[in-house]
Amino acid sequence: MPLKIRLVRTGRAGAFYNMGLDEALLESAREGGLPVLRFYGWEPPAVSIGYFQKISEVVNLGACEKRGVDIVRRLSGGGAVFHQAEITYSVIFPPPCVLPSFELICGAVMEGLSILGVSSRFKPVNDIYAGEKKISGNAQIRRGDTLLQHGTVLLDTDPGLMRELLGVSASKVTGLRAVLDRPVSFEEAEEALTEGFRRRLSLEYTSETGGSSPVSPCSPTAEEDERARVLARERFASPGFINRS
Repeated sequence: MPLKIRLVRTGRAGAFYNMGLDEALLESAREGGLPVLRFYGWEPPAVSIGYFQKISEVVNLGACEKRGVDIVRRLSGGGAVFHQAEITYSVIFPPPCVLPSFELICGAVMEGLSILGVSSRFKPVNDIYAGEKKISGNAQIRRGDTLLQHGTVLLDTDPGLMRELLGVSASKVTGLRAVLDRPVSFEEAEEALTEGFRRRLSLEYTSETGGSSPVSPCSPTAEEDERARVLARERFASPGFINRS
């Protein structure tokens, strides 16, 4: 039997709101709501760091300030990520729907990539590779029995800027433009990933009001949106949280 899940599409937004909305949707699921699959982008570009990272060790703060790149600390673990030309997903499963492994959820991302014509493979613990280069990184957080996994699929790369902001080489990452030798829009990637998740995880997309169709996207509720804005302001944009060690 298909699993009913809310398909939430929020387009591009700022880093603090993006992380606030992920947490607000996680809270809704924990309080008895449906599972959620969300797709979003980042505007302006941003760097996100893992919950346990020390910001001064992984980010060039001066370069980010000069470039107008926001820095946000995720609730999930993992490493620092530069978000620019990409699509990001978050998927939330409350009990009894929790899917235990990175591999299973990453398989849905890989299904979406195959729809675009990309051959990919899962590389434990939490990465997806196209050929010998990483095209998707993923991270998780659990609150009680509820799981949130979010991750990126790179549409394109800017090796010079990534090196400037994070001090790491981008030689081992790639994007859809390089793999397919053509540009792939945010919207095209979103449609392919939506279908990939549906196929691999046997999903039925539904709205918060209960209506369903093969693809039935909805927006966050007014309460979730307001909660996201509060979290963005009071937690994710807080210097105390960003700079915690």
